[in-house]
Amino acid sequence: MTDTLTLDSSTALVLIDLQNGILSLPTAKPSSEILRNGIALAEAFRARKLPVVLVKVAWSPDGGDLPTTDVDRPGPATAPPAAFSEIPAELAVLGDVVVTKRHWGAFTGTELDLQLRRRGIHRIVLGGISTSVGVESTARTAWEHSYSLVFAEDATADTDAASHAHSFGKIFPRIGRVSTTAEIIAALSA
Repeated sequence: MTDTLTLDSSTALVLIDLQNGILSLPTAKPSSEILRNGIALAEAFRARKLPVVLVKVAWSPDGGDLPTTDVDRPGPATAPPAAFSEIPAELAVLGDVVVTKRHWGAFTGTELDLQLRRRGIHRIVLGGISTSVGVESTARTAWEHSYSLVFAEDATADTDAASHAHSFGKIFPRIGRVSTTAEIIAALSA
């Protein structure tokens, strides 16, 4: 049995790829539910004046910064339209930190670590889409940077249910705490 979840002023919420283009993908759990729980978490963090970091993936219009590695299942060959990367209005709030990434993980080639450390953040509550890609890549790097992690399982989804189950069953318990939106909000209120 693990200790009761406690969250303090050194905690930030980081939501991965809750943007129009990703939210329109077919996910194992409805993306509307993931967005709703992400909004609830963001509102709870904002109410306590804790940082909310919204991470989105986007590329230059010419596609020059798209990943070009030789893989069996490549990503997009051209940059999606700008609307793909827009964060839904019901989630975005002036004052949130917005980080644009061009790879799976939110730390690679971005200012995420700088934004968190300058705010005195040592613990990250993490959610978003997709569990086994953007969320897991970000989580692994965060753990390697010595951030404590809390995973909001009901604010996280994957396009593949088995991949989601693997991340939450095998990977995340080894590098952080698995929790729910309600439990996280209760911990913020304690």
